[in-house]
Amino acid sequence: MSHHPVPKRVHRLWSTEHEPVLEVEDGDTVSFDLTEATDGQFDPGSTVDAVAGFDWDRVYPLAGPVLVKDAEPGDVLEVEFLELRSVDWGWTAVLPGLGLLSEDFPDAHLHLWDLGGGGTANFLDVADIPIRPFCGVVGVCPDTAEPQSVLPPGHFGGNVDCKDLVAGTKLYLPVQVPGARLGLGDPHAAQGDGELCVSAIEASLSGAARIRLHKGRRIAAPQFETAGPLRADADRAGHYATMGVAPDLMRAAQDATRAMIDHLGTRYGLAPIDAYVLCSVAVDLRITEVVDAPNWIVSAHLPKAILRTL
Repeated sequence: MSHHPVPKRVHRLWSTEHEPVLEVEDGDTVSFDLTEATDGQFDPGSTVDAVAGFDWDRVYPLAGPVLVKDAEPGDVLEVEFLELRSVDWGWTAVLPGLGLLSEDFPDAHLHLWDLGGGGTANFLDVADIPIRPFCGVVGVCPDTAEPQSVLPPGHFGGNVDCKDLVAGTKLYLPVQVPGARLGLGDPHAAQGDGELCVSAIEASLSGAARIRLHKGRRIAAPQFETAGPLRADADRAGHYATMGVAPDLMRAAQDATRAMIDHLGTRYGLAPIDAYVLCSVAVDLRITEVVDAPNWIVSAHLPKAILRTL
């Protein structure tokens, strides 16, 4: 078993044509430095004007691909995150045309974060967001003839934006092509389940992971295993939750989010756009009911522990 730094060479599409940057074996560890999703298009001095010049061709720089010796389709690749450390600043943006409530919030917005506050990030003196670094994109290369965008996730993993892929979590990915071709990117410092405004606290990070290969173990899509309670710190003071009820889960999710934005404005004085940002980085969407046709329920959960005034 060996340790390998992942070379700082990136790619921006899933493709079997990329030259691997590294080959590892079962049990090896890798260390990596990941640049935030815009690849440096925002900085600590940026204003919302930076969104207008956004270059989508630079988005989602991925480290890798990392080749795993003997990995074949029908195997499972395990990625155990050992350490993840965010840099001292980050950003959250509302990008026109994207996000759960893109019609409600058509204009660009950019919020910059100071992440040097000892484990939390202050949001407008209303909330302190716990820093929980993770990789928004972790995947093996899909079996595709044409290069595939990183934006949509797939059965191979990719842009899953799962906030629980923190240090200690083991992620299991179904190998699609020989060698697996692992790629990592889109680092986040914090996020709510749903990433509602289309961005989390986006922040570059460094970290390390152990790679395991499970021969002949078949799974249809990613699975993961946590090392302990999901959100012990955030759950300690309870939650305030709003419900969306609709015959469509997307509509229910939108209605639950709208109700939470209204609650944050009424109770804490946040402007709607700021409440939307807070929802994206700290509020969790949960499916409450999908069995009582014709209406399904999605709930938006706000952890009260993050709030400065309950």
